[in-house]
Amino acid sequence: MSADRRERLAQVVEPLTMLDEFSSDQAKAVCEQANPAYVTSTLKVLVRDGILQQFIVDDQHRFRWCAPEEFQPKTWIDQQIHGMQVRETPEQERPREKLLRNGAASLSNGDLLAILIRVGVRNESAIAGGNLLGNRFAAQLEKLPRTDREELREITMTINRVSYAQIMAGIELGRRVAAAQANHRQDEMKITSTESAIQYCSSEFARLATDAVQEEFHIVTLDTKHKPIRTHQITIGTLDASLVHPREVFRPAIRDAASAVLLVHNHPSGDPTPSREDIQVTERLTDAGKLLGIIVLDHIIVASQRCLSIREES
Repeated sequence: MSADRRERLAQVVEPLTMLDEFSSDQAKAVCEQANPAYVTSTLKVLVRDGILQQFIVDDQHRFRWCAPEEFQPKTWIDQQIHGMQVRETPEQERPREKLLRNGAASLSNGDLLAILIRVGVRNESAIAGGNLLGNRFAAQLEKLPRTDREELREITMTINRVSYAQIMAGIELGRRVAAAQANHRQDEMKITSTESAIQYCSSEFARLATDAVQEEFHIVTLDTKHKPIRTHQITIGTLDASLVHPREVFRPAIRDAASAVLLVHNHPSGDPTPSREDIQVTERLTDAGKLLGIIVLDHIIVASQRCLSIREES
Protein backbone atom coordinates (compact mmCIF):
# COMPACT_ATOMS: atom_id res chain seq x y z
CA MET A 1 0.00 0.00 0.00
CA SER A 2 2.74 2.46 0.98
CA ALA A 3 4.80 1.55 -2.07
CA ASP A 4 1.82 2.16 -4.36
CA ARG A 5 1.09 5.53 -2.80
CA ARG A 6 4.76 6.51 -2.96
CA GLU A 7 4.80 5.72 -6.68
CA ARG A 8 1.59 7.68 -7.33
CA LEU A 9 2.94 10.75 -5.53
CA ALA A 10 6.27 10.49 -7.34
CA GLN A 11 4.43 10.39 -10.69
CA VAL A 12 3.03 13.85 -9.85
CA VAL A 13 5.74 15.58 -7.84
CA GLU A 14 8.84 14.62 -9.79
CA PRO A 15 7.62 15.90 -13.21
CA LEU A 16 6.34 19.13 -11.61
CA THR A 17 9.77 19.95 -10.14
CA MET A 18 11.00 20.36 -13.72
CA LEU A 19 8.68 23.36 -14.14
CA ASP A 20 9.25 26.80 -12.59
CA GLU A 21 5.67 28.00 -13.09
CA PHE A 22 2.68 26.21 -14.54
CA SER A 23 -1.10 26.05 -14.86
CA SER A 24 -3.32 23.22 -13.67
CA ASP A 25 -3.69 22.00 -17.26
CA GLN A 26 0.08 22.05 -17.78
CA ALA A 27 0.54 20.07 -14.57
CA LYS A 28 -1.87 17.39 -15.78
CA ALA A 29 -0.11 17.28 -19.16
CA VAL A 30 3.38 16.66 -17.73
CA CYS A 31 2.02 14.16 -15.20
CA GLU A 32 0.64 11.96 -17.95
CA GLN A 33 0.99 8.76 -15.90
CA ALA A 34 -1.19 10.13 -13.09
CA ASN A 35 -4.95 10.47 -12.89
CA PRO A 36 -5.93 14.15 -13.52
CA ALA A 37 -8.06 14.23 -10.36
CA TYR A 38 -5.10 12.92 -8.34
CA VAL A 39 -2.89 15.66 -9.82
CA THR A 40 -5.44 18.26 -8.70
CA SER A 41 -5.65 16.87 -5.16
CA THR A 42 -1.84 16.71 -4.88
CA LEU A 43 -1.55 20.34 -6.02
CA LYS A 44 -3.96 21.31 -3.23
CA VAL A 45 -1.81 19.53 -0.63
CA LEU A 46 1.37 21.21 -1.93
CA VAL A 47 -0.36 24.61 -1.68
CA ARG A 48 -1.67 23.80 1.81
CA ASP A 49 1.83 22.87 2.96
CA GLY A 50 3.21 26.17 1.65
CA ILE A 51 5.38 24.46 -0.96
CA LEU A 52 3.47 25.81 -3.96
CA GLN A 53 2.09 29.32 -4.31
CA GLN A 54 -1.25 29.56 -6.14
CA PHE A 55 -2.29 32.72 -8.00
CA ILE A 56 -4.62 33.75 -10.82
CA VAL A 57 -3.59 35.21 -14.18
CA ASP A 58 -6.27 35.98 -16.77
CA ASP A 59 -8.83 33.92 -14.83
CA GLN A 60 -6.48 30.93 -14.90
CA HIS A 61 -5.07 29.26 -11.77
CA ARG A 62 -1.29 29.08 -11.90
CA PHE A 63 1.33 27.72 -9.52
CA ARG A 64 4.97 28.42 -8.70
CA TRP A 65 7.37 26.89 -6.17
CA CYS A 66 7.85 28.98 -3.02
CA ALA A 67 11.44 27.82 -2.45
CA PRO A 68 12.47 25.27 -5.10
CA GLU A 69 16.02 25.03 -3.77
CA GLU A 70 14.74 23.81 -0.38
CA PHE A 71 12.00 21.42 -1.52
CA GLN A 72 13.03 17.78 -1.23
CA PRO A 73 10.48 15.60 -3.09
CA LYS A 74 11.54 12.31 -1.48
CA THR A 75 11.30 13.73 2.04
CA TRP A 76 7.91 15.30 1.35
CA ILE A 77 6.56 12.04 -0.10
CA ASP A 78 7.81 10.14 2.98
CA GLN A 79 6.00 12.64 5.19
CA GLN A 80 2.74 12.17 3.29
CA ILE A 81 2.98 8.40 3.67
CA HIS A 82 3.96 8.37 7.35
CA GLY A 83 1.66 11.23 8.32
CA MET A 84 4.73 13.16 9.53
CA GLN A 85 4.54 11.41 12.91
CA VAL A 86 7.98 11.22 14.52
CA ARG A 87 7.58 7.59 15.59
CA GLU A 88 6.75 6.58 12.01
CA THR A 89 9.40 8.70 10.33
CA PRO A 90 12.57 6.72 9.55
CA GLU A 91 15.07 7.40 12.33
CA GLN A 92 17.73 8.70 9.95
CA GLU A 93 15.25 11.35 8.69
CA ARG A 94 14.30 12.72 12.11
CA PRO A 95 15.60 16.29 12.65
CA ARG A 96 17.47 15.68 15.91
CA GLU A 97 19.15 12.56 14.58
CA LYS A 98 20.13 14.38 11.36
CA LEU A 99 21.60 17.23 13.40
CA LEU A 100 23.65 14.90 15.60
CA ARG A 101 24.83 12.93 12.57
CA ASN A 102 25.54 15.71 10.06
CA GLY A 103 25.55 18.98 12.01
CA ALA A 104 22.99 21.79 12.27
CA ALA A 105 24.02 23.34 8.94
CA SER A 106 22.72 20.28 7.09
CA LEU A 107 19.15 20.79 8.32
CA SER A 108 16.40 22.61 6.46
CA ASN A 109 14.59 25.53 8.06
CA GLY A 110 11.66 23.20 8.71
CA ASP A 111 13.90 20.71 10.52
CA LEU A 112 15.41 23.42 12.72
CA LEU A 113 11.97 24.76 13.60
CA ALA A 114 10.73 21.24 14.37
CA ILE A 115 13.53 20.85 16.93
CA LEU A 116 12.53 24.15 18.55
CA ILE A 117 8.82 23.22 18.55
CA ARG A 118 9.77 19.87 20.17
CA VAL A 119 6.27 18.53 20.86
CA GLY A 120 3.39 18.17 18.44
CA VAL A 121 -0.36 18.15 18.99
CA ARG A 122 -3.09 15.71 18.05
CA ASN A 123 -2.89 14.93 14.31
CA GLU A 124 0.09 17.27 13.81
CA SER A 125 3.64 16.46 14.87
CA ALA A 126 6.49 18.84 15.58
CA ILE A 127 7.95 17.79 12.20
CA ALA A 128 4.71 18.74 10.45
CA GLY A 129 4.60 22.09 12.25
CA GLY A 130 8.24 22.82 11.48
CA ASN A 131 7.74 22.06 7.80
CA LEU A 132 4.62 24.21 7.58
CA LEU A 133 6.49 27.16 9.09
CA GLY A 134 9.62 26.48 7.04
CA ASN A 135 7.64 26.43 3.80
CA ARG A 136 5.59 29.52 4.66
CA PHE A 137 8.68 31.60 5.50
CA ALA A 138 11.02 30.05 2.91
CA ALA A 139 11.29 33.22 0.82
CA GLN A 140 10.90 35.69 3.70
CA LEU A 141 12.70 34.24 6.70
CA GLU A 142 13.52 37.75 7.95
CA LYS A 143 9.81 38.22 8.79
CA LEU A 144 9.68 35.28 11.22
CA PRO A 145 11.05 37.21 14.26
CA ARG A 146 8.36 39.89 13.78
CA THR A 147 5.46 37.43 13.56
CA ASP A 148 3.41 37.07 16.74
CA ARG A 149 2.20 33.83 18.28
CA GLU A 150 -1.36 34.02 16.98
CA GLU A 151 -0.16 34.53 13.40
CA LEU A 152 2.12 31.50 13.67
CA ARG A 153 -0.69 29.47 15.22
CA GLU A 154 -2.80 30.15 12.13
CA ILE A 155 -0.13 28.31 10.14
CA THR A 156 0.32 25.38 12.54
CA MET A 157 -1.45 24.33 15.73
CA THR A 158 1.88 23.16 17.19
CA ILE A 159 2.58 26.77 18.18
CA ASN A 160 1.69 27.33 21.82
CA ARG A 161 3.23 29.55 24.49
CA VAL A 162 6.14 27.17 25.06
CA SER A 163 7.02 26.46 21.42
CA TYR A 164 6.66 30.15 20.50
CA ALA A 165 9.02 31.14 23.33
CA GLN A 166 11.53 28.48 22.22
CA ILE A 167 11.50 29.69 18.61
CA MET A 168 11.93 33.36 19.58
CA ALA A 169 14.68 32.48 22.07
CA GLY A 170 16.50 30.51 19.36
CA ILE A 171 16.24 33.43 16.94
CA GLU A 172 17.54 35.93 19.52
CA LEU A 173 20.43 33.67 20.52
CA GLY A 174 21.35 33.35 16.84
CA ARG A 175 21.34 37.12 16.50
CA ARG A 176 23.60 37.54 19.52
CA VAL A 177 26.05 34.91 18.29
CA ALA A 178 26.16 36.60 14.85
CA ALA A 179 26.73 40.00 16.48
CA ALA A 180 29.52 38.60 18.66
CA GLN A 181 31.19 37.03 15.62
CA ALA A 182 30.94 40.32 13.72
CA ASN A 183 32.41 42.23 16.66
CA HIS A 184 35.25 39.73 16.92
CA ARG A 185 36.05 40.13 13.23
CA GLN A 186 36.04 43.91 13.63
CA ASP A 187 38.30 43.68 16.69
CA GLU A 188 40.80 41.79 14.55
CA MET A 189 40.44 44.10 11.55
CA LYS A 190 43.04 46.66 10.58
CA ILE A 191 42.16 49.60 8.33
CA THR A 192 45.21 49.46 6.07
CA SER A 193 43.65 50.04 2.64
CA THR A 194 40.67 51.57 0.87
CA GLU A 195 39.20 48.11 0.49
CA SER A 196 39.41 47.33 4.21
CA ALA A 197 37.98 50.77 5.08
CA ILE A 198 34.98 50.19 2.81
CA GLN A 199 34.52 46.66 4.13
CA TYR A 200 34.52 47.90 7.73
CA CYS A 201 32.12 50.77 7.07
CA SER A 202 29.75 48.58 5.03
CA SER A 203 29.30 46.40 8.09
CA GLU A 204 29.58 48.88 10.97
CA PHE A 205 27.41 51.57 9.35
CA ALA A 206 24.94 49.36 7.46
CA ARG A 207 22.08 51.16 9.21
CA LEU A 208 23.07 54.44 7.56
CA ALA A 209 22.74 52.86 4.14
CA THR A 210 19.29 51.38 4.69
CA ASP A 211 17.42 53.28 7.43
CA ALA A 212 18.82 56.80 7.89
CA VAL A 213 16.68 59.62 6.47
CA GLN A 214 19.20 62.40 7.19
CA GLU A 215 22.91 62.72 6.61
CA GLU A 216 24.96 61.67 9.62
CA PHE A 217 28.66 62.35 10.09
CA HIS A 218 30.71 59.89 12.17
CA ILE A 219 34.35 59.18 12.83
CA VAL A 220 36.13 55.92 13.58
CA THR A 221 39.13 56.34 15.87
CA LEU A 222 42.11 54.06 15.17
CA ASP A 223 45.12 53.01 17.22
CA THR A 224 48.75 53.00 16.10
CA LYS A 225 48.18 49.74 14.20
CA HIS A 226 45.07 51.24 12.56
CA LYS A 227 42.72 48.92 14.43
CA PRO A 228 39.34 50.52 15.25
CA ILE A 229 38.98 51.82 18.80
CA ARG A 230 35.40 53.08 18.68
CA THR A 231 32.95 55.10 16.58
CA HIS A 232 31.58 58.57 17.39
CA GLN A 233 28.61 60.41 15.90
CA ILE A 234 29.57 64.06 15.28
CA THR A 235 26.61 65.69 13.51
CA ILE A 236 23.20 64.94 12.01
CA GLY A 237 22.03 66.98 9.03
CA THR A 238 23.39 68.15 5.70
CA LEU A 239 27.17 67.97 5.66
CA ASP A 240 28.59 71.50 5.60
CA ALA A 241 32.21 72.57 6.06
CA SER A 242 31.10 75.38 8.38
CA LEU A 243 29.19 72.97 10.64
CA VAL A 244 31.73 70.13 10.88
CA HIS A 245 34.26 71.97 13.01
CA PRO A 246 37.67 70.30 13.53
CA ARG A 247 37.31 70.86 17.28
CA GLU A 248 34.19 68.63 17.41
CA VAL A 249 35.73 66.01 15.15
CA PHE A 250 39.09 65.63 16.87
CA ARG A 251 37.95 66.00 20.50
CA PRO A 252 36.88 62.31 20.73
CA ALA A 253 39.98 61.28 18.75
CA ILE A 254 42.23 62.99 21.31
CA ARG A 255 40.21 61.44 24.16
CA ASP A 256 40.71 57.99 22.60
CA ALA A 257 44.43 58.68 22.12
CA ALA A 258 43.87 57.86 18.45
CA SER A 259 46.72 57.76 15.96
CA ALA A 260 44.36 58.11 12.99
CA VAL A 261 40.69 58.57 12.14
CA LEU A 262 38.34 57.42 9.43
CA LEU A 263 35.63 59.90 8.39
CA VAL A 264 32.22 58.44 7.54
CA HIS A 265 28.93 59.92 6.41
CA ASN A 266 25.90 58.72 4.47
CA HIS A 267 23.90 59.83 1.46
CA PRO A 268 20.20 59.02 2.06
CA SER A 269 19.58 59.47 -1.68
CA GLY A 270 21.43 56.20 -2.27
CA ASP A 271 23.96 57.81 -4.64
CA PRO A 272 27.46 57.86 -3.07
CA THR A 273 28.91 60.43 -5.51
CA PRO A 274 30.78 63.02 -3.36
CA SER A 275 29.58 66.63 -3.43
CA ARG A 276 31.79 69.70 -3.43
CA GLU A 277 31.05 70.10 0.29
CA ASP A 278 32.09 66.48 0.96
CA ILE A 279 35.46 67.13 -0.65
CA GLN A 280 35.93 70.46 1.16
CA VAL A 281 35.18 68.84 4.53
CA THR A 282 37.69 66.08 3.81
CA GLU A 283 40.45 68.54 2.87
CA ARG A 284 39.78 70.80 5.85
CA LEU A 285 39.84 67.96 8.38
CA THR A 286 42.92 66.40 6.78
CA ASP A 287 44.82 69.67 7.22
CA ALA A 288 43.61 70.02 10.83
CA GLY A 289 44.65 66.46 11.56
CA LYS A 290 48.19 67.13 10.36
CA LEU A 291 48.52 69.96 12.89
CA LEU A 292 47.37 67.61 15.67
CA GLY A 293 49.42 64.64 14.54
CA ILE A 294 46.29 62.59 13.78
CA ILE A 295 46.10 61.10 10.29
CA VAL A 296 42.82 61.26 8.37
CA LEU A 297 43.06 57.95 6.56
CA ASP A 298 40.00 58.28 4.36
CA HIS A 299 36.45 59.58 4.09
CA ILE A 300 33.90 56.86 3.29
CA ILE A 301 30.46 57.70 1.93
CA VAL A 302 27.87 55.06 2.82
CA ALA A 303 24.86 54.71 0.51
CA SER A 304 22.37 52.03 -0.51
CA GLN A 305 23.98 51.66 -3.93
CA ARG A 306 27.48 51.09 -2.53
CA CYS A 307 30.19 52.58 -0.30
CA LEU A 308 32.70 54.97 -1.84
CA SER A 309 36.11 56.30 -0.81
CA ILE A 310 36.66 60.03 -1.40
CA ARG A 311 40.42 59.41 -1.32
CA GLU A 312 40.09 56.91 -4.16
CA GLU A 313 37.80 59.20 -6.16
CA SER A 314 39.98 62.30 -5.77
